[in-house]
Amino acid sequence: MKRSGTSIIFLNSRNEVLLFLRDDKPEIPCPNMWDLPGGHVEEGETPEACIVREMMEEIETDVSGCRLHAVYDFPDRIEYVFLMNLDADAGSIPLHEGQCLRWFGKHDLGRIALAYGFERVLSDFFNRTQRSRTR
Repeated sequence: MKRSGTSIIFLNSRNEVLLFLRDDKPEIPCPNMWDLPGGHVEEGETPEACIVREMMEEIETDVSGCRLHAVYDFPDRIEYVFLMNLDADAGSIPLHEGQCLRWFGKHDLGRIALAYGFERVLSDFFNRTQRSRTR
């Protein structure tokens, strides 16, 4: 059985998403790559409870009001992607894992290395957002 993971797309009023730069340690997966905040679902935990726990641990942010955006079946895991609006200065958000937080727009994504297949998730997200605005 595949493991389960959760991640969250924080979207600000400028239509940018919040990513964190993973630590630059060769012993961790995807070192020094940009990543969506999130984590692994623990045994007996729901994806919703996992994302709430992980965001309190990693960035001291209550995401209990977030909503499930999409579920991805990756080769190594099932990823539950949540969505929540957030307008905050990236530098003012406490960060307990990784090097830094930064906001990125759709045009920035092709210029950065994203971890864990999240280029697909964010491409789908921005394409879906763009389509809904043109209707």
